[in-house]
Amino acid sequence: MNMTLAFVLALLPIIWLIVALTALKIPGFKACMIALVIAYVLAVFVWKMPVLQSVTAVAEGAALALWPIIIVIIAAIFTYNVCVSTGNMEVIKKMLANVTNDKRVLVLFIAWGFGGFMEGMAGFGTAVAIPASMLWGLGFDPVFAAIVCLISNATPTAFGSIGIPTTTLSKITGLDVFGLSTNTALILIPIILLTPFILVYLTGKSKKAFRGVTMITLISGLSFLIPEYVVAKYLGAELPVVIGSVCSMLGTYIAAKIFGKGEVDPKYRLEAKQSEKISGKQALTALSPFILIFIFLLATSKLIPSLNEFLTMFKTTVPIYSGENAAPYTFSWIATPGVWIILAAFLGGKLQGASFTGMLKIFGKTILQLSKTIVTIISIMATAKLMGYSGMISAIALMFVTVTGPFYPLFAPFLGAIGTFVTGSGTSASVLFGGLQLETSVALGLNQSWIAASNTAGAITAKMISPQSIAIAVAAVGLQGQESVLLKGTIKYFVIFIVIVGIVTMIGSRVLG
Repeated sequence: MNMTLAFVLALLPIIWLIVALTALKIPGFKACMIALVIAYVLAVFVWKMPVLQSVTAVAEGAALALWPIIIVIIAAIFTYNVCVSTGNMEVIKKMLANVTNDKRVLVLFIAWGFGGFMEGMAGFGTAVAIPASMLWGLGFDPVFAAIVCLISNATPTAFGSIGIPTTTLSKITGLDVFGLSTNTALILIPIILLTPFILVYLTGKSKKAFRGVTMITLISGLSFLIPEYVVAKYLGAELPVVIGSVCSMLGTYIAAKIFGKGEVDPKYRLEAKQSEKISGKQALTALSPFILIFIFLLATSKLIPSLNEFLTMFKTTVPIYSGENAAPYTFSWIATPGVWIILAAFLGGKLQGASFTGMLKIFGKTILQLSKTIVTIISIMATAKLMGYSGMISAIALMFVTVTGPFYPLFAPFLGAIGTFVTGSGTSASVLFGGLQLETSVALGLNQSWIAASNTAGAITAKMISPQSIAIAVAAVGLQGQESVLLKGTIKYFVIFIVIVGIVTMIGSRVLG
């Protein structure tokens, strides 16, 4: 098949998703199911994929969607629903209002800092679902809450889930993980600093929103960036975002106390009663599910290798995809964030006074609430597997490499972005294109670690426009059927981010050789 024709045909599922979710405003679950049909027809009739392989590729995508991705989304929304049903979301709202009633600072603290922490610890949608539902519960507009959490989730993804995207890239390419971590952090510097300012701008809807919080916003970014870079350089990929996000929350809080004195402009004031004092017991009870989530995810992460290795023993490995060089799919039953978040929600709900029967009903209602989201994510993951196994993704990559030539570094991050847009995962983008980036950098005489790192840096920019991420955000704030609104709200920031990453990669490739 002609290379240009293969490139155009391979792009059809992606083009369809963009057109369907923006111009046609088709609900996400319908658009993604149609994308799956398009990909299936192309895989079987154009790329001549055997029917059995195509069916098993779809099955593997569905399995990956259900476990661990969908279980995490259900867990996150279930946690929020339990807190709402017990009335403790109102207590959390009052607590945060007593810390600061400035919406701009709260967005920095919850979407940027806490969201980054959730991405660093758990990933798999928690960094969008939980902060977005919290902001919505605090009274923020649901569309706004979803958009700021999608944008905030971009840069932390490079080191999400205790560094999985970067460590995976290291394994695939054979490159030193410290070099990859350092280069990724370097490429991301401009957009890490830019993101808090975008969040404040969106909160206030104008440049005037920076009045009184410019230093707080800058410190929020710097206190994330500096620790992330230092940790990436000297400790590797596992902890940069975990430590960076904690430092950012602390830095934002201290900066707000120092520079945020005085009356908050009514336009940016959170409407919440501040006269009622919250006791320590009330605060701990209200926050108990989130405290338990933190404890469980920390205890079961790779930061405690002995326990993590023990939990990973509880798994089932089954062959699903029947194609050449197929790897069995492994279900990790206990060493997955969703299980621990659900346990934390049940225990926290019990501490909040909810009955076990009542929580089971909430859990059932949560699954029904997320039914369209579940269909969306299964469809997009199945599409991703079909495109990868059939050779469509390779056709897209080959065209990029051939056409761009000496300007390849400018476009290298865009390959990573395509990977994340299709799969919703920075780790999958590493798997899809990591080897290609390495081979191309060798052929062009470029710094291998720098170009490989640009794949991850580009991949994270598409996190905010990926149908999977948007489906999670939609579910978190009850906006089913309005995916097009979120895509329109985030796509311009994706363009800004990918252009910046491309330019930085190009300049760096000239400097590093």
